[in-house]
Amino acid sequence: MASPQVLPFLCAVLLLAGTAAARRHAPPQAGAAGQSTYTAPSCREHTASLLDFGGVGDGNTSNTAAFRKAVEHLSQYSGEGGGGGMLYVPAGRWLTAPFNLTSHFTLFLHADAVILGTQDVTQWPVIDPLPSYGRGRDHAGGRYASLVSGSNLTDVVITGNNGTIDGQGATWWSKYKSGKLKYTRGYLIELMHTDGVFISNVTLVNSPAWNIHPVYSRNIVVSGVTILAPTKSPNTDGINPDSCSQVRIEDCYVVSGDDCVAIKSGWDEYGIAVGMPSEHIVVRRLTCVSPTSAVIALGSEMSGGIRDVRAEDITAIGTESAVRIKTAVGRGAYVRDVYARRMRLDGMKRVFWMTGDYKSHPDDGYDKTAVPVVENISYQDVVATGVWKEAARMQGIQANVTAEMTKERKVSWNCADVEGVSAGVTPAPCAPLQGTHAGSCPFPTDTLAVDQITVQQCSYSVAPATTSMAGTK
Repeated sequence: MASPQVLPFLCAVLLLAGTAAARRHAPPQAGAAGQSTYTAPSCREHTASLLDFGGVGDGNTSNTAAFRKAVEHLSQYSGEGGGGGMLYVPAGRWLTAPFNLTSHFTLFLHADAVILGTQDVTQWPVIDPLPSYGRGRDHAGGRYASLVSGSNLTDVVITGNNGTIDGQGATWWSKYKSGKLKYTRGYLIELMHTDGVFISNVTLVNSPAWNIHPVYSRNIVVSGVTILAPTKSPNTDGINPDSCSQVRIEDCYVVSGDDCVAIKSGWDEYGIAVGMPSEHIVVRRLTCVSPTSAVIALGSEMSGGIRDVRAEDITAIGTESAVRIKTAVGRGAYVRDVYARRMRLDGMKRVFWMTGDYKSHPDDGYDKTAVPVVENISYQDVVATGVWKEAARMQGIQANVTAEMTKERKVSWNCADVEGVSAGVTPAPCAPLQGTHAGSCPFPTDTLAVDQITVQQCSYSVAPATTSMAGTK
């Protein structure tokens, strides 16, 4: 059996990978007088069931109107002093087109509840492209709405007793591969310009494309979430913070056809113009399976900048790379202050991968002088077994990339247009990365604001028929 690669410390140009076992917040439990409890940062004073609005959970009847009416009804409690509202989705298979959420709102899924995205593409509204992208990612022009979405919101919770949101993505993947889609595929969950997002204790399966996409948002927690997609499904990224600040991803399990976590901030001249970085992000106890992609990717759309990313206690199995930095001339901005430690990797194609010439551009209008900077990347205590291609592939941008680094089995490194330092690395890195280093690059010890977000026990009750009941705290 091949000896493990031990990568004790790497101050340089790469990032992290996945975790051990996904943990969850305490599941809802029965309380007194027919009440059940769950945990979330905010509780709601008003609760209604989807049944109250004509929902039919037979897997065939459309519930689009029921979801939209329910959210509209509960939005009356979203204002100052309104107490907030919770929509309870009971056991059943609830077919729906995309619908929007509201502020001070909880979407709660029963253990046997499945929200099914309709496979009728005509039922998915077409919306404008994101300003920081300038066009859709699949095609020029607009994009399909996401199944569960919202914009300009405050305090949004999506949780439950591990209920499921199923995008029924096979139809989308087939149409995408055969070139039959005119617009970019939607995601399962997208929240835009939102302050306070908490997603926990749900399972997401078969998304048309990305699964969770917070964009232009802050104070985001994704905890105890399971994400499942066929490993050959196109662009089914797990969790993609995009121009977001203060993000906590923890205790999640992702099987994906693309990156398990991808941190982004806009595409070329459009991302530069918007200028919103992704920053102050922590990823903990992530487990990732993705044979064709990375555990954690930075980019390639990173034109608003990426900084202060912290990853620890990551597990990856049968994944293409642990940490991958993707960028190109035209992106501009930077990837800096990235720290990863305590990574355990098995069956990897390679451990670290940096691509400085990713090429993909939205159009020909990108600035050819906008050269990104990658700096202050640190890897510590990384152990990889079964690495079958190479220890690392690090391809910078000619005459522009400076890296500081550290890495360890007898597998080669492949480097171009990089420089840096290393210590205690086996196999020895390529010559440009063998500079001496005065000491380790310490993992940050300060506490991020997102780590101060705590949960409380909430209770709710729903009448067995169609009467909504009050939630309590």
